[in-house]
Amino acid sequence: MNLSRPIAVIAALFFLLTEVGAITGRALYGPILTSTDYITGSGADDRILWGALFELLLVIAAIGTAVTLYPIVRRQHEGVALAFVLARLVEAVAIMIGILSLLTIVSLREQYDGSADPDTLSPVGSALLALHDWTFLFGPNFALGAASVLLAYLMYASGLVPRAIAVLGLVGGTLIFGSAIAVMFGAYEQTSAPGLLVALPVFAWELALIGWLLVKGFRPASILTTSAA
Repeated sequence: MNLSRPIAVIAALFFLLTEVGAITGRALYGPILTSTDYITGSGADDRILWGALFELLLVIAAIGTAVTLYPIVRRQHEGVALAFVLARLVEAVAIMIGILSLLTIVSLREQYDGSADPDTLSPVGSALLALHDWTFLFGPNFALGAASVLLAYLMYASGLVPRAIAVLGLVGGTLIFGSAIAVMFGAYEQTSAPGLLVALPVFAWELALIGWLLVKGFRPASILTTSAA
């Protein structure tokens, strides 16, 4: 019985959940990310709460990819495999901080009764949005880039997936990590055309990995027959 086949499918499903959670959560957050007076405005709290729920699924799935793959990829290189797990954990923590920053804005809006000065609350909302923007940079960019490079290296060295897919991960992870540095120093906005364009290779890497693991599973490799001990 090929015991690695269920692991490949579970890992692919976790990766798929990360894509669904990230894209859906970001789309649902639209009203709070583009409003300068969300706390004192009409708001769209239910939509933001749904966005937070989808991002919570993203956090669970991101950790799930690491936990699921670690027993396999550690047989190739335990140190790199552990670094991959830690990178995904850092990504998850950053995303959680971002979720909490937006939920804090929602709570302030729900408690606003009109007595407080809007000019006082506006900087508070702006500060929380700025915190979310930084977590979005450090989580789904710096940490994701690092995790993608580490996992792609393990896949390339072990031959668990076709090397073309692994190379796509190496390139995509490096590009999005470099893009995060460019955004940090003000070269362009994270959600601008250049930022989205640079993110396409890492998105393609994850889709290719999902498709291969779901349809084919792991390729025959020596590490699959190596004792986990």
